[in-house]
Amino acid sequence: MHALRPLLRKSLFNLLAVGLACAALLAPRAASAEALLLIEADSGKVLQADNATIPWYPASVTKIMTAYVTLNAVKDGRLTLDTLLTVSPTAASQSPSKMGFRPGTQLTVDNALKMMMVKSANDMAVVLAEGVGGSIDGFSAMMNDTAKKLGMTQTSYVNPNGLPADGQITSARDLGILARAFLRDLPEYEYFVHIPAIRFGKRVTGNFNKLIGRYPGADGFKTGFICASGYNLVASATRNGRRLIAVVLGASSGTARAVKAAQLLERGFAQDNLTWLRPSLGTVDNLVPVDASPPNLRDEMCGPHRKRPASDDDDALIAANGGTTGSASATGGEAQVTFFTAGLQPPLMMKASELMASAPAAAEPVPVYTGPTRTGAALIAAVAADADQQATSKPRGKKSRIARKPDTADKPKDGNKDGHKDAGKDTKTAAVKPDAKSGAKSETKPGAKPETKSGAKGDAKGDTKTAAKPAGTKHATTRHDAAAKPAEKPAASGDQAAKPAKPKAATKPAAAAKPANNS
Repeated sequence: MHALRPLLRKSLFNLLAVGLACAALLAPRAASAEALLLIEADSGKVLQADNATIPWYPASVTKIMTAYVTLNAVKDGRLTLDTLLTVSPTAASQSPSKMGFRPGTQLTVDNALKMMMVKSANDMAVVLAEGVGGSIDGFSAMMNDTAKKLGMTQTSYVNPNGLPADGQITSARDLGILARAFLRDLPEYEYFVHIPAIRFGKRVTGNFNKLIGRYPGADGFKTGFICASGYNLVASATRNGRRLIAVVLGASSGTARAVKAAQLLERGFAQDNLTWLRPSLGTVDNLVPVDASPPNLRDEMCGPHRKRPASDDDDALIAANGGTTGSASATGGEAQVTFFTAGLQPPLMMKASELMASAPAAAEPVPVYTGPTRTGAALIAAVAADADQQATSKPRGKKSRIARKPDTADKPKDGNKDGHKDAGKDTKTAAVKPDAKSGAKSETKPGAKPETKSGAKGDAKGDTKTAAKPAGTKHATTRHDAAAKPAEKPAASGDQAAKPAKPKAATKPAAAAKPANNS
């Protein structure tokens, strides 16, 4: 009996170690404003799930469903990739990010899909919706019918682009189901979810999904952001013939969501030899939905504490303290898993945060253009024509940008802000413009009037509005000085009659304050 005691102690120690490891894996994670999911694409097997069945605002990951419904219509023969669609006034009025085409512009389904999936163009989502479903409401009904057929029980849609709207809800579970369905049902159109970059005229826009071209094997899907949702990402990657899908909802920045997704995928690919240690979580379809309201992250994402405007292509590194922030907090409990599996998983060649901060692999941007499908010399001519059109619209914008040259360096980096900058080209208030830009911290900014002009729209409406617009710009705190200067000018040039009238110019600030109250 004494001889057996050491063996019993060793066995008990091993059982205790396994028990502690399982407890760590099964222990409820600290409540946090994010949802994580990792599944196998082929089987739907769940490898990790944190808050995966809590309802969430989808933002632009909505466009995965828009592409799915559109491409199913193409597959069924209801239209083709070469079908010409027309930009309607409704489509042109969408908030950025967008392409900013004038109403009446025509382009193919193929080009609209590429612009929507890479640039996350909200106007292109509406162009596709109206082309396939006749209207936003008609297409939304098709999206909801499709979601129901796929078993996305927590999802409802009211628009095709994910801009803020009551009733636009999903969950990490449902997005995992949708991503699997896309890969299973539309393998011939999978290309649309991993285009590294597009070139429209002279403007190149890289995919907002930072895993594309950086994480080995990354091959999809789509990003999303609104203030209420935080930074969302559905991502997929394939290694040794095994494909995984990661869903991250509510991350703190564009880079943070990519880091979290990369860490999820890396952990999933390293689990092959450890599956016997992990409790089975079943398949994604069998995850039990939670009856709750979606968390609203508006204050956290777009509150006054943010040092710069939040947007879907936010380049802020997760590594605010040198690149190490992400290891535990960014993975939803990575420290708990590492406690047991340290030494068993092969170490990452590079930290995920460093990988996401690196330059993407070189790739030729895919040309997109307006008008019908073209090839060869005709394609080159179409691309050149779009470039010329961009060039002819620039001189007027350059005048208003002379005073703000330092900001122009940021332009190529922020694809999502192109719509904001183009929208301001028709105003002649160079001094006012930077203030309007600095205030873009919430979702109310994309809906503001300067954006709805989208560069080209304000041309015809003309200069009558530009006189009123400076006074009507929506930031009262920064406009008082700007409003006072125009008031002094008449005094300088008004000679005898103007000077007595000058004190009455005090009424002008009141006129400036009026629009400010409307903001």
